Amino acid sequence: MNHTGSHDEILTAILDVLRSPPEDRIPIGISNRHIHLSQGDLESLFGTGYTLTKTKDLSQPGQYACKETVTICGPKGAIEKVRVLGPVRGKTQVEILASDCFRLGVDAPIKSSGDLTGTPGDVTLVGAKGSVRLQEGLMIAQRHIHMTCEDAKRLGVQDGQHVSIAVYGTRGGVLYDTLIRANDDSVLECHLDMEEANALGADASTTIEIKK
Repeated sequence: MNHTGSHDEILTAILDVLRSPPEDRIPIGISNRHIHLSQGDLESLFGTGYTLTKTKDLSQPGQYACKETVTICGPKGAIEKVRVLGPVRGKTQVEILASDCFRLGVDAPIKSSGDLTGTPGDVTLVGAKGSVRLQEGLMIAQRHIHMTCEDAKRLGVQDGQHVSIAVYGTRGGVLYDTLIRANDDSVLECHLDMEEANALGADASTTIEIKK
């Protein structure tokens, strides 16, 4: 069997990334399942007047991981110790992985963070002091790239645009339908969830390139 074509494709991909200028290579951030809580739901889960306990800052300005974790309970199963991210939001949002749908017995849509339109509840959150049955907010996060408006201009894209990205490496590939999120409160970074990153052999040192 002739494997020359596949070898040529790999060589072309390597040369492409070496030729691309450093400022066009975008770092990735890998996210696991996590939860953003409203103040009301935070107090229902952890007690009246409760405030989140920051453990470390995340790459995007103002975002941070918290000490607090909750259990997500679905019709078929539960996932314990799911990390809460701060700060609190106007509405609770639960971001899970695609495989979690089978574990929990739910059908979560792929949505952009913050867009709860048409999202189901279907789960109960259990904290140290109580529980909350969600009416909406369950989703699988749409992969996306954070950037400033100046980054968007330099890279020739705009907020809300969907692009293809190339991920290089021995298990690399092209991912379609990646959302551009451009505003001046962002740091340039492509967000993939853990399953996407594992499928592509990507880690925190991996960079991507926008192909459009």
